[in-house]
Amino acid sequence: MQALVPLFPEVTAAQWDQLTAMAALHREWNEKINLVSRKDIEHLERHHYAPCVAAAKFLKLMDGCRVMDVGTGGGFPGLILAVLYPKARFTLVDSVGKKITVVEDIAARLGLKNVDVKNARAETMNHEHDFVTGRAVADLRTFVHNTRQLLCKGQKHSLPNGILYWQGGDPAEEAAKSHLNPVFSFELRPLLWNDEKFEGKRIVLYRTQDLLRCKKPDAPGMTN
Repeated sequence: MQALVPLFPEVTAAQWDQLTAMAALHREWNEKINLVSRKDIEHLERHHYAPCVAAAKFLKLMDGCRVMDVGTGGGFPGLILAVLYPKARFTLVDSVGKKITVVEDIAARLGLKNVDVKNARAETMNHEHDFVTGRAVADLRTFVHNTRQLLCKGQKHSLPNGILYWQGGDPAEEAAKSHLNPVFSFELRPLLWNDEKFEGKRIVLYRTQDLLRCKKPDAPGMTN
């Protein structure tokens, strides 16, 4: 975790302590459940924590902000964001029960009172949130169509309400396929040691009011 500290002066010493404790719990659980590949677990902080903590560079949330992390897996980015924004409310959702067990345990053992955990599919839920987050969990079109009912319009935070998405690939190709353009994009490689692993990786924001323009995902069996 020490390699991350100089990059993020926005993060407090107490928050680094929480994140360090969280990483130990992720490693403990990874021995039982494959949250991160065995080969990648030694790079947990650099490859999985750092791109989540990167949100601190641009995202400012008002007290009471409501965030849903869809397809949270091991809690990326939801658990990390819950540490960084203790006055926001986070709901972490995943359809895989064993991953939800991990997230629930880590949140409880760290005393994260601003985290709720749900074993559910996003498309079955309808509570309104300021932001929905996702980290390469699905085709963007599928993600949008499964989650847009979870969002309300507004702009009282540093970014307008919408989907905050940790994304890779060609942005022009993504825009052509989805008919959506982000209103904000933050490239990760220049911040994260210029590591080639983060080439083409970015955090983008799609505004709530633009999501109705999203093209429908392909039906099963269809190709792009």
